Amino acid sequence: MAGKEQLTIRLNGADNVVVARADILPETEISGEGVTTASHIPAGHKVATRPIAKDEPIRKYNQIIAFATRDIGAGEHVHTDNAEFRSFDRDYAFCQDKRPTQYFTGDAQASFQGFVRPNGSVGTRNYIGILTSVNCSATVARYIAESFPKEELEKYPNIDGVVSFVHSTGCGMANSGEGYANLQRVLWGFAQHPNFAGILMVGLGCEVNQIDFLLDAYNITPGPTFQTMTIQDTGGTRKTVARGIDMIREMLPAANAYSRQTVPASHLTLALQCGGSDAYSGITANPSLGAAADLLVRHGGTAILSETPEIYGAEHLLTRRAVTEAVGKKLVERIEWWENYTRINSGSMDNNPSPGNKKGGLTTILEKSLGAAAKGGTTNLTDVYKYGEPVREKGFVFMDSPGYDPCSITGQVASGANVVCFTTGRGSVYGCKPSPSLKLATNTAMYRRMDEDMDINCGQVTDGDATIAEMGEQIFNRILEVASGSQTKSEALGFGDDEFIPWQIGAVM
Repeated sequence: MAGKEQLTIRLNGADNVVVARADILPETEISGEGVTTASHIPAGHKVATRPIAKDEPIRKYNQIIAFATRDIGAGEHVHTDNAEFRSFDRDYAFCQDKRPTQYFTGDAQASFQGFVRPNGSVGTRNYIGILTSVNCSATVARYIAESFPKEELEKYPNIDGVVSFVHSTGCGMANSGEGYANLQRVLWGFAQHPNFAGILMVGLGCEVNQIDFLLDAYNITPGPTFQTMTIQDTGGTRKTVARGIDMIREMLPAANAYSRQTVPASHLTLALQCGGSDAYSGITANPSLGAAADLLVRHGGTAILSETPEIYGAEHLLTRRAVTEAVGKKLVERIEWWENYTRINSGSMDNNPSPGNKKGGLTTILEKSLGAAAKGGTTNLTDVYKYGEPVREKGFVFMDSPGYDPCSITGQVASGANVVCFTTGRGSVYGCKPSPSLKLATNTAMYRRMDEDMDINCGQVTDGDATIAEMGEQIFNRILEVASGSQTKSEALGFGDDEFIPWQIGAVM
């Protein structure tokens, strides 16, 4: 990593670009590179360290991130005007980098204070959730949740809140296929999530996504802390709201009876996420989060990487860490599904990065993906899951999802994530219920500007004040504190009620 006095960061000796640590003026000599800048280089952007011929690969992290669209001179700004995405063959080398995991044992194992459920799962929060089978019951669900303000819940100090989870689908859809399966898995995952002490599921009554179908498909039995009803059977809006309030009030004493107790960190399942990324994401926050994920895995926990379009071009780094060739091929199958999905919808896998990503210095999806994949750390890839599918394997796993952050995290939480870590360079203000979300800033300038939203400043890495390993340990320790009840910045601001977005696939009919 570059020292504080250096203007640029060289990530690998084989790279033909370096990254600006700050705005660099024209005609500035780049120390150690033997080049002078030909123009202004914005912070986070790339500068060529030698001539790059037209059609030659541009390398960063010692990986291909783009191809030159014209001859690029040494010292030139390298970005969208002279570099582009192109597809190229990648060597998946299944299992080549698989290594034994060095687990912590005995007294070295970390712990946290969690809520132990009757089935042995452990929550980091203690909510009562109101789920909706269809958008048509969304308003009723909100009315029920709003009937339990903070003042009323003060009588139940162990309850974190009563929250409604509403969405925009559930009808006007086929009753089979990928879209329907996604929604059912998400609802089942939330209904069984350890961060809930009780669940009320509300439907309209005539929707495609029938509550009874969900109960039958996933063998869910209603009981004192899992109740269902429909607006049509209950007699309309007012009666349903009143009945829902009564049902929740009946759950409150049982939910409040849960209290935190010491449990191993192996009960943590961490969602790894990034959004509003910049060029520093892959240099500071993402590898730091990867180091924290490695620690969690070594303590017996689970870390879920997602956002399939945002590991595109870097998936070969994950297949090499797969525990078996079959696991690696599951990831390749998901990549191929996305290639076909974008093609039939007249899109491209390089529709990413976003305008904000590009302004922050990211040029192509290949560059963004290489940085994003760093969140997954270095341990073995133990399995690959569909969106919202229950995660059964411990260790580092991958769950298929879009790159749209709230949609992706909804799937990760449905898969079992009870904590979220979200890296951001431009400054996302995302929050999540029922799982607390820690936000990790990639650079110090943004952290200071948005300190009320950011939990940890990973910009310390480029500032020269911390190593990746030190930041990873800091993040891991903060995860344990948050899992034990310490509030995140987004929780303090009240975020999390409106970020429930199941992945909708297929025709709306």
